[in-house]
Formats: sequence, C-alpha cells, structure tokens
Amino acid sequence: MSSTSTGSRGETVPTVPSAAGVEDVSGVLDRGRTLATPVLRAAVDRLAPPMDTVAAYHFGWIDAEGRPSAGDGGKAVRPALALLSAEAAGAAPEVGIPGAVAVELVHNFSLLHDDLMDGDEQRRHRDTVWKVHGPAQAILVGDALFALANEVLLELDTVEAGRATRRLTTASRKLIDGQAQDISYEHRERVTVEECLEMEGNKTGALLACAVSIGAVLGGADEKTADTLERYGYHLGLAFQAVDDLLGIWGDPEATGKQTWSDLRQRKKSLPVVAALSADGEAAERLGELLAADAKASDFENFSEEEFAARAALIEEAGGREWTAQEARRQHTIAIEALNEVEMPDRVRAQLVALADFVVVRKR
Repeated sequence: MSSTSTGSRGETVPTVPSAAGVEDVSGVLDRGRTLATPVLRAAVDRLAPPMDTVAAYHFGWIDAEGRPSAGDGGKAVRPALALLSAEAAGAAPEVGIPGAVAVELVHNFSLLHDDLMDGDEQRRHRDTVWKVHGPAQAILVGDALFALANEVLLELDTVEAGRATRRLTTASRKLIDGQAQDISYEHRERVTVEECLEMEGNKTGALLACAVSIGAVLGGADEKTADTLERYGYHLGLAFQAVDDLLGIWGDPEATGKQTWSDLRQRKKSLPVVAALSADGEAAERLGELLAADAKASDFENFSEEEFAARAALIEEAGGREWTAQEARRQHTIAIEALNEVEMPDRVRAQLVALADFVVVRKR
C-alpha cells in the first residue's frame, strides 16, 4: 500500500508516483477554466434577477455587494476532465465545452444545496450563498443551475447531445442519492465501510465519472469507450472524496476555507470515522462511546476545540486516518488502470494521469 506525507498542519495525504508531474496540472486546469467560463457565464446570464446575481456571487465573479471579484471559483477539475475526454475520443477539446459547462452547473447546484443542508457558512474562503442571500435563494439558484445544465446540452440538438444528457441525468440522480445517504448516516451510530464507499461513490464518483465521459460522448465515442472512461472517473472520484474526508478533519482552514474539524462538527460518518469505528482496540471503543454521547448532547455545537481535537486523535489512533490515505491510493491505482483500456493520444493519457495524481495529493 502507499506511503503518506504530512502537511503543514499534520494533514495526511497519500504520496503517489507522477507520470506527468502534479506541477504540470495547472495548465490543464487553466485551459478548462478558460474555455468553459465564458459559456458558463452566458448560461448564468439567462437566469432571472436576482438569481443571476446570486449565482454570480456563488461562482466568485462578484462580491456580496455586487462588485466584480476575482474570487476562488474552485479547482475546475470537472471541466478539465470533460475537455480531455473529448480529446481522448479524437475530437477537439472545444467539442467538450458544453459537457464541461453542464457538469459544472450540476456540481454547483449540489454545492448550493449541500451548504444549506449542512449549515456550512464558508466555502472558498467566503460566506456561502444561503448565509449572504438566504436559504430560499440558495434553493432556487441551485434548482436553476440544474435546469440550465440540461438546457446547455439539449440545445445542441444532436444524437450525441441526447446520449450525453442521459449520462448527466443518471449521474445527477446518483449524486442526490449520495447526499441523502450522507444525511441519513449522520443519525446512525454505526455505518459500514462498504456503505460509506457506496455513498461516496454516488455523491462524488458519479459526477466525476460523467465529466470524464461526457466530452468523449459529444465527440462521437462509442459506449464501451465512454463506459471505460467513466470507470476511471468513478474511482478517481472515490480517491478525491477520500482525500476530502482527510481534509474535512485535519485540513488547514486557511487552505480549505472551512472550519477546523469541520466534518466532526457536522457528525459526518466520513471514511476516517467509519474505518476507525470498524477497527479493534481501545481507541475505537472509546471513539464509539464519545460519538454516541455526542449524538445526544444538547450542547454539541458549543464543544471546545480541544474536544474535537480529542476525537480526531482517537480516529488517528484507531487507524482511520492511515486507512483512508491508503484507500485514496488504492482508488487512484484502479482509476489509472482503467485508462490502459482506452486508445488515446499519449499526451492526453499523461494529462489524465497527472490530474489523478493532483486529486490525491491536493491540500484543499
């Protein structure tokens, strides 16, 4: 299994061999952002006021007062994958732009709703939409982005667009399934590792899988090729979420834009927690007792930093942190192996490998 490295706050991330170098990924991400953003902004401009303004704030294009802003718009991994998938099918990257935009719209629909459901007040280092504009606008704008995603694809009016839309709607349904599972698990004392992986495969893996197949479908790829690329994206999504789970407990708030111990504050049954609870030993037993008591505590929201830190320490002692880092590496390996089944230009393959490396070693 993989080794791990420790970041500035002690956040554990898996170390992986890099074919193209994680440092080379910035150009791939920048291209995805550059090509997709104008089309994304044009789609958002279709929304009726004030939804257009609220969406612009969410994407980081304006600040809370409506002034132009160069806010953090996210990593843009999904648009980058959509453009690369078009190239993997032998098409120009521009063919994948509608797919890139559609996937990004669905992703942000989910973020708007997730922030409200989870009560998250910060995303990308500033207040979330529901905190600034209210819960009603967060719900409405999320719904509107979901509708726009399908509109952007279907207005192409091609057979390929119909195939791409089917994949997007299936991925969206799985994403919603995953969010429902995530919420239900917060109220259960025990969740199995298998259940957690299924939930994370739905919540994160499904949309990344769609992102890395949708451009290929728009480029005319057959179903077998699209399905294989989807398998790469699905396991990449599981690796992505495993790292996200590590950052949700041990990540540096200055890098993640979220509170310290954010997942513990929300009682999330993330992979480190579930793996720790599934282990043998005194630390796992003590952790289980504490989390069971937390579920009944009337003053849970007022717990101190030390109390959350103690729970994180028990998760690490029980092996949850290391197991999750190794699982991220395992899913990364499965994703890369899927690429070997698809004929594509060497440059595109190297960039897909580099993106997978980036996902597993990121710190936010």
